[in-house]
Amino acid sequence: METFVFIWLLFICFTHLASSITQDFSFVGFKNASPNLILSGVAGIADTGALRLTTDTSRMTGHAFYSTPIRFKPPGQNRTLSFSTSFVIVMVPEYVTLGGHGLAFAITSTPDLQNSLPSQYLGLWNSSRANFSSNFLAVEFDTVRDLDFDDINDNHVGIDINTLESSTSTPAGYFLPNSTKKELFLDSGRVFQAWVDYDSDKKRLDVKLSPISEKPTLSLLSYKVDLSSVFGDEMYVGFSASTGMLASSHYILGWNFNMGGEALSLSLPSLPRLPRPNKNKKSPGLILGVSLSCSLLIITVLVAAAMFFIKRAKDDDKVEEWELEFGPHRFAYRELKKATNGFGDKELLGSGGFGKVYKGKLQDSDEFVAVKRISHESRQGVREFMSEVSSIGHLRHRNLVQLLGWCRRRQDLLLVYDYMPNGSLDMYLFDENPKVILTWKQRFKIIKGVASGLLYLHEGWEQTVIHRDIKAANVLLDGEMNGRVGDFGLAKLYEHGSNPGATRVVGTFGYLAPELTKSGKLTTSTDVYAFGAVLLEVTCGRRPIETNALPEELVMVDWVWSRWQSGDIRGVVDRRLNGEFDEEEVVMVIKLGLLCSNNSPEVRPTMRQVVMYLEKQHPSPEVVPAPDFLDKNDSMCVDDGSGNVGEFEDFVDSARFLSRPHETTTSSIFSSADKTKTDRR
Repeated sequence: METFVFIWLLFICFTHLASSITQDFSFVGFKNASPNLILSGVAGIADTGALRLTTDTSRMTGHAFYSTPIRFKPPGQNRTLSFSTSFVIVMVPEYVTLGGHGLAFAITSTPDLQNSLPSQYLGLWNSSRANFSSNFLAVEFDTVRDLDFDDINDNHVGIDINTLESSTSTPAGYFLPNSTKKELFLDSGRVFQAWVDYDSDKKRLDVKLSPISEKPTLSLLSYKVDLSSVFGDEMYVGFSASTGMLASSHYILGWNFNMGGEALSLSLPSLPRLPRPNKNKKSPGLILGVSLSCSLLIITVLVAAAMFFIKRAKDDDKVEEWELEFGPHRFAYRELKKATNGFGDKELLGSGGFGKVYKGKLQDSDEFVAVKRISHESRQGVREFMSEVSSIGHLRHRNLVQLLGWCRRRQDLLLVYDYMPNGSLDMYLFDENPKVILTWKQRFKIIKGVASGLLYLHEGWEQTVIHRDIKAANVLLDGEMNGRVGDFGLAKLYEHGSNPGATRVVGTFGYLAPELTKSGKLTTSTDVYAFGAVLLEVTCGRRPIETNALPEELVMVDWVWSRWQSGDIRGVVDRRLNGEFDEEEVVMVIKLGLLCSNNSPEVRPTMRQVVMYLEKQHPSPEVVPAPDFLDKNDSMCVDDGSGNVGEFEDFVDSARFLSRPHETTTSSIFSSADKTKTDRR
């Protein structure tokens, strides 16, 4: 009996020990820490002992994780234990007040983040989420505002759980003992200490900041969360950082971590210094001699340069104010020329009235880019160039083609974008022999992506952006076949709630809203009309206007409406799908296509409503009104952007159905659809 009691007591003791696991480590500098760290990307340890996550190189990532996984849950339990960490970080921007992007303390299921991206992804994620665990915790110290993740500003601290869209965030700062909050600029080059504490009993995560060694009483962020559903039994702890077009050097000077207890604060004076250039001491005489020589050389060079530029001033382009505003993203002409092999024909991706687009590879980077070289003969010229830079230059959304930068060299106007390896949507819909036949699942995904991008343009940015040239040719497909809206050369911006007024009519036949061609009145509804044509294009696999088609099939929206009335839904679907599609989704897309293509702007839905329908947050519309005719006497004067102005009339009477009911209801359409299913069975 005594033996049994003794064994039972031992079992209780071991169980208690297992449930109160204490794992802790401390780095006061990282000179001898290499065996205990997993470093990747550009991360390394400086001579001074500082852990450097990134350098002042653009578009790089750096990671540093503790080499041993930490057990966050006791054996046999699904409860995450309390933990605490403190660390000292410094961000040194490449240019004063201009740096990016930021760093994050991260707890992940793996230290292998080789598929992560730089810039706004902080080296933690990529745009497709491919090859990533969905479970992670990150406390981000972000110095760039990214609207794609709903960042509050360009100097904030956020708590990210399973996504880079912060669960909660706040402007960076710290609290004084009297509870006054003081602002703290993350990219100021100052040293500051951070504390991250998780209380398992209260299920609360607290983040604190301070430029001194003493831990503040008040938390900068306090967030209620149960991490048991986020963490596995064992996780890796560490740091991740990235740079974008502008760069910062991100440093960790010290790090304490405690599992089951409170991490000690770090004493700032005991930590290593940041590495400094030219650290070897020189004699005063040598310094003076070199300084004088350099001064004379600089004066000589400045005089020669002044004479050279005075001589060339008449030939050089004047730098406009808008160029100064966007200056940090300006590429050197020689860099783009080298990237595209001298704008060689082998790198040519396509051409049009605007100019040519080339594939390029930037120096010291594995990234491919698309370089748009605007033609000298293009009537749009600098106007289109400025429009594209001023509109898309600030936009950030996963379904927009990202503008990376530009270059202006005398008469050469160049725009640099993310490279879209799968080309434009129209090649897959209208080419006789496309590379692949898009499945309905792929088409529906593309439709939702374009709708999301348009919603962002209309409502999600600080100004309303009207694209004015939505069509299949301007929908580009990335490596994962996501649809992205491109070509912002005709875009117009105006303040939310204001009236943009009338404008000259530009665009492409078949996508132009009737009210725009009559009065030149520009609204977001004109984009919706063009999107309606894209919806029907994707479903039917044909253009809005087929000049070689039979009279009754000339105008796609009328042809679709006629088939819709008769209940022949399957008859309008692209035959190359071979009947393999989700009939409920097809019906919804056709409904939306007809609604968006209605001649009356009041009938068309907003892009927010369209997105809600496509995401199936609301049932599809019950009533689909008939498309209205334009007046027989009306005509459309259109400038297509190339300088050709034409008149588009009711050109074929037989292309219009002269007798149609006013509307068709969902019930009649679905009964027809059900009949089709029955016949097929």
